[in-house]
Amino acid sequence: MKTLINIKTDREVKISAQKLAKELGLSLSAVINAYLKQFVRSQAVDFSVAPQMTPKLEKLLDQVEYDLARGKNISGPFDSVDGFMKSLKAPDKSK
Repeated sequence: MKTLINIKTDREVKISAQKLAKELGLSLSAVINAYLKQFVRSQAVDFSVAPQMTPKLEKLLDQVEYDLARGKNISGPFDSVDGFMKSLKAPDKSK
């Protein structure tokens, strides 16, 4: 048996949520029901956001992409562990 739940939310939140649900091919009711079922199953409130990179990681990846494009700070591939170990002991040629 279905029952009705009335909740209060900001108008903008409701409109945005309905739009997103529709883009995903769902009704807002289906999304809310799925959240309620998950809440009951897990007995926990889980607010998660898609993982985002920290500014520090973004800066590091930018540097890696810059170096790769210029063939800088790259080593390998190696045919053996011996070759890898020799490259670790070799002087740094990137400076």
